[in-house]
Amino acid sequence: MSQAQGVQREAIFDSHCHWDHPKLQALQPELWQHCQQQGVADLLVPATVAEHWPQLISLCQQNPHWHLTLGLHPYFLSQYQAADLSLLEQLVAQAQPIAIGEIGLDWHLPADTWEQQEVLFLAQLKLAQAAQLPVVLHVRKCHDRVIKLLRQVRFAQGGFVHAYSGNEQQAHAYHSQGFKLGVGGSITYTRATKTRRLFAALPLAYLVLETDAPDMPMAHQEDRLNRPDDLPKVLHVMSELREEDVATIAQQTTANVRSVLRLT
Repeated sequence: MSQAQGVQREAIFDSHCHWDHPKLQALQPELWQHCQQQGVADLLVPATVAEHWPQLISLCQQNPHWHLTLGLHPYFLSQYQAADLSLLEQLVAQAQPIAIGEIGLDWHLPADTWEQQEVLFLAQLKLAQAAQLPVVLHVRKCHDRVIKLLRQVRFAQGGFVHAYSGNEQQAHAYHSQGFKLGVGGSITYTRATKTRRLFAALPLAYLVLETDAPDMPMAHQEDRLNRPDDLPKVLHVMSELREEDVATIAQQTTANVRSVLRLT
């Protein structure tokens, strides 16, 4: 057995899992038990809309390995209400999330939403900067714009670029600002040649593993729910693509997550 195909013994960290989703919670507690058996020791749990914040806070209080983030996702802009930002500021102080997210810009949405998306994004960056918290970024079709805004506001807390889809130059720009890049189920598809080539070439110090469960299913599992205990599949494909042993990738990507989140 080659090192690249070795047995995983190191704990790994799912840097993006919608753990509060009803489809995942319906599988509890067995699912979390299986996660632990598979070496998935921690989950970073991003928020999407204000309506779900109380449930998310309550859930993450049940286990210290389920790490709370709070934020307003750009895709759900239509659900945004004027009071949400002030409530977010209050909850950051009260619930003490480990990060702000999932926030960002989505230019897959109609152009007439972009200005409002940007206003909301900048407000949440300001909040994160004041609270000295990293952010979880959702970015579609607008990496250059997001990088420019991060520089303009001199955002200094770093974070994660979820499901990274940019190029190598943009990857270096994000890393220079303290961001790690999310590697998920897309690399399990052999047709994703550009993505696989990029993640094979980038320094391991840039990368973190994620599932985005219950979304973004792995290859050959399109007809089944994506789950956080599927994360080892991403790890093993990374090992094969990079020709590096599983333990090295597990250790470094987990250390990358913990570094951004300032976990000892």
